[in-house]
Amino acid sequence: MKIILLPEVLDYFNKLTEILYDKGYFSFEENALQYVEDLLIKIETTLPYQQRKKAPLYFNEYGENIYYITIRKSKVTQWYIFFTIYEDKNEIVYLVRHITNNHVSAQYFI
Repeated sequence: MKIILLPEVLDYFNKLTEILYDKGYFSFEENALQYVEDLLIKIETTLPYQQRKKAPLYFNEYGENIYYITIRKSKVTQWYIFFTIYEDKNEIVYLVRHITNNHVSAQYFI
């Protein structure tokens, strides 16, 4: 089993630390970095084992047969991880194509 993040997803994670710090969600940049690292670790350790759901049609722009899982990081923030699954040389591959949270995309899950 392998988990791969598209380059644009990695770019988002790189920018997320700055966003969280600049918008005042964290007082210290190190804490924002730790939050992002924890989120990445959670994705890598739980993605294959969580109950996946078919993504709403809105997210089809990220590929066909898109699924998602949720990761709750606080009482108010839930992350949506969008991915496709395929097999490569008898190995299951989870390709993470997009990430967002309920503050940005909750309206698409109705």
